[in-house]
Amino acid sequence: MENQKRYCLSCNKELEGRSDKKFCDAHCKSSYQYQQSKLNPSNFYTKVNNQLKLNRKLLKYYNTSGKSTIRSSMLLEKGFNPNFFTHYWKNKKGEVYLFVYEFGFIKRKERNIEKYVLIKWQAYMEK
Repeated sequence: MENQKRYCLSCNKELEGRSDKKFCDAHCKSSYQYQQSKLNPSNFYTKVNNQLKLNRKLLKYYNTSGKSTIRSSMLLEKGFNPNFFTHYWKNKKGEVYLFVYEFGFIKRKERNIEKYVLIKWQAYMEK
């Protein structure tokens, strides 16, 4: 039986060794699996992580001054989902701000228009 050349699925380097070998080393195997997971973000962790990344990106983009207000419809149209956050902070008035890493938000209604007040995490919020 003639030996066919086999190549690493990640880097395309010629493989040596076992006949069922698919990768040249652990790094290539990991790299390949990571690339495949990006193509098929079906698992729960990936979906949550992707939504958190998007939420953070949007909060950062619309809050350049440290505190701003934006209509909720604008954020929601861009894919923002307020159900995905990393932690919360309660101010002295008892209002709860939800945070996506260092960027926080709270929903308010002004003149019958739903808005989000956006803030950035500050050192005094630690306690």
